[in-house]
Amino acid sequence: MQRILVLIFFITLTVLDISCNSKSNRDNLDGYLSVKKVIDGDTFWVDDGAEKGVKIRLIGVNAPESRKTGRKEVEYYGKEAKEYLKKLLKDKKVKLEFDIGRFDRFGRTLAYVYLEDGTFVNADIVKNGYAMVMTIPPNVKFAEVFVKLQQEARENYRGLWNER
Repeated sequence: MQRILVLIFFITLTVLDISCNSKSNRDNLDGYLSVKKVIDGDTFWVDDGAEKGVKIRLIGVNAPESRKTGRKEVEYYGKEAKEYLKKLLKDKKVKLEFDIGRFDRFGRTLAYVYLEDGTFVNADIVKNGYAMVMTIPPNVKFAEVFVKLQQEARENYRGLWNER
């Protein structure tokens, strides 16, 4: 009986060790993190110390699709939105700020993102017409700001608000 308990104990330790070491460091997202790769105009990866990194989805905004995936087609201004975010984040470090909901239904980390120079990335891409407002409660901290910036971009024909 004692051998069985010892065996169970060691199996439990092994399972816990494997799950802890294979898990991404999603709780280790303080300070400035290096951007690894931009996926599209509102999604990118940061280096959190784990091999793969953490996928970040900008809160409160939605950029047009830049690539065909599943049922989604490439959308108007999608490639331009991706390129803009790439240039904005290239060789940069970002600081993440979270709202109420920390993850979306796809497991991506939801964040407001700031560059080291203070640039508020979520606001910047809306202001310059590379994304539209997409507010999903409970993450509504900057919803009014984004709506005003979108209106300004639209009135000034910036980015995707250009005449086609």
